[in-house]
Amino acid sequence: MGLGITELLGAKPLLRFLGFSQGHRLMRGYGVRELAAGMALLGPARKRPWLWARVAGDAMDLATLGYGLREPGARKGRLLAATGAVAGVTLLDIYAAARA
Repeated sequence: MGLGITELLGAKPLLRFLGFSQGHRLMRGYGVRELAAGMALLGPARKRPWLWARVAGDAMDLATLGYGLREPGARKGRLLAATGAVAGVTLLDIYAAARA
């Protein structure tokens, strides 16, 4: 939920931090996706589909970070650190989805 709020409300500063020159609408969409998955996981709905939705979202995040590494002005160290963090979360999400 925290990441979703950050992406939704702080898209431009977050993108600047990573060295992206554009993409705030996409980042806000990612924030909405994170919030929707988080709310569904906290609610009474079946968890497994939402856990796999998180895995799909993680794949989108990793693809976006990988694309960012090619952008001029990218802050590669920050992007690589973010990629490592997302990869770790992805492994946890895969584990949780497979166990659900």
